[in-house]
Amino acid sequence: MRLRVLERGDAARPTVLLVHGYPDSQEVWEEVAEFLADRFHVVTYDVRGHGGSSAPLPLRGGFTLPKLTDDFLAVAHAVSPTRPVHLVGHDWGSVQGWEFATVGRTQGRIASFTSISGPSLDHLGHWYARRGRHPSPEGLLQLVDQGLKSWYIGALHLPRLPELAWRGPLGRAWPSVLRRAEKLTSTTYPTASLPSDAANGAWLYRDNILPRLRRPRPDAFAHVPVQLVIPTRDAFLSPYLYDKVGDWTPRGLRRRAVPAKHWLPRSRPELLAGWIADFVADREELGEGED
Repeated sequence: MRLRVLERGDAARPTVLLVHGYPDSQEVWEEVAEFLADRFHVVTYDVRGHGGSSAPLPLRGGFTLPKLTDDFLAVAHAVSPTRPVHLVGHDWGSVQGWEFATVGRTQGRIASFTSISGPSLDHLGHWYARRGRHPSPEGLLQLVDQGLKSWYIGALHLPRLPELAWRGPLGRAWPSVLRRAEKLTSTTYPTASLPSDAANGAWLYRDNILPRLRRPRPDAFAHVPVQLVIPTRDAFLSPYLYDKVGDWTPRGLRRRAVPAKHWLPRSRPELLAGWIADFVADREELGEGED
């Protein structure tokens, strides 16, 4: 794999590594990265199959969480070979981040993790299982509500149709739909690679969702401190999905909530950058960014 990586700021400072979600490329972080670059070494990269990074061949099986972890470790080693990085993920970047922050082979490479609008698939699998084992009116309502929010996941599992839609009418309409829905003003985001990014990225769902929800890991505990940022108006994820996250974060959990929609890196970049900077600075003062 060839991964497109961009660096900002002084490489001698603590490294903040930002991982984008679906159907984005690293440009979703552009404004957040600019706010952070005067204090930190800021790194972004295009996830495999997106933006300027190459796509695996065949696509099927090329986007599994273990392979995405390989990519993260390669980037982290290249940009910060002697110090752990402060990881930040949005949407599928956060889903990946939970994997990175909970598997043994990344220990010592991550100093902290900020999660935005993307739960751990393992935690989500246990969330569904608890409501299935112990049904209650409240739990059933939550299942129905989240099921309605997640309708698109089933659509992305259909063969070929999502690719045709993204490379056709949906890809052309998405930028204006997103700008209206999230009240964004940028005319340079999303980038021109969106149709192929979205078509390739459908395999993130196909390669990971059902296998992990059916067999969630019982030991998916974060080995780093976690900051959880929850946009309370997220159209895709309900805040109660994160009710039990504290059970999975023995190194500490900081919760932040903001009345905003899903694409927080573009709608509230300065606020988000401030929260990331504060969390990273606190961890560095405690020595958690050292070897």
